[in-house]
Amino acid sequence: MNTNRFDGHADAYTLGRPDYAEELIDCLYDRYGISPSSVIADIGSGTGKFSKHLLDRGSMVYSVEPNDDMRLMAEKELSGYPNFRSIKGDAEHTSLQAGSVDFVTTAQAFHWFDVDSFRKECTRILKNVGKVILIWNIRDEADPVNRRLFDIYSEYCPEFKGFGGGIVKDDQRIKDFYSGSYEYISFDHPLNFDKDMFISRSLSASYSLKGYDMKYKEYLDAVIAVFDRYSGKGLVTIGNHSVAYIGGVRKH
Repeated sequence: MNTNRFDGHADAYTLGRPDYAEELIDCLYDRYGISPSSVIADIGSGTGKFSKHLLDRGSMVYSVEPNDDMRLMAEKELSGYPNFRSIKGDAEHTSLQAGSVDFVTTAQAFHWFDVDSFRKECTRILKNVGKVILIWNIRDEADPVNRRLFDIYSEYCPEFKGFGGGIVKDDQRIKDFYSGSYEYISFDHPLNFDKDMFISRSLSASYSLKGYDMKYKEYLDAVIAVFDRYSGKGLVTIGNHSVAYIGGVRKH
């Protein structure tokens, strides 16, 4: 993975990227064994959006992120948590000690990873009974705002492969990673954006055009037009679900 594609996105990511449904976090702690005493490696942690949920519950979190801009933003946002550790590393080479973590999480990032290499790294750093949890915010593609944004991204952004990095429910990459054995949970989590957040959500995407791209102004105007069309009282609501896949992994 070329992590440079995230350079310059950290500010937009912090403003525009949503958090995750509290019901999902509750479920991971109440049903799947994460606790305040857990040690968790959050891989591809970006600016720390998901790490913060874990830190708020008291868990020890190693936030592993290869992109310098994203990692430095996470350090700025999360430095007040005594149980936060920032690690420069990637999904295939975390630099964490063998058998050192109880859980591995990764939010909005698995689709960037080499599945086999990531699995091997998970089996190396996890304790014997550890689990890996793959998390996404998944847009409701029936939502008219999401349908219009899909069309805009498809037209203007050559690297757009679909929402969620092109991952679909029970994606073959997920099946391969878990050797077919995992659980799936999903919670309704509609997202409310003001205009600045709405624009930043689009600009934070790895596939988004940047200011120096030829059609950037057309692209930005099209995104703004969606907000203006569908907003009410200064906000747009977007259909969304917070989802997770949970399971153990083994070496192949």
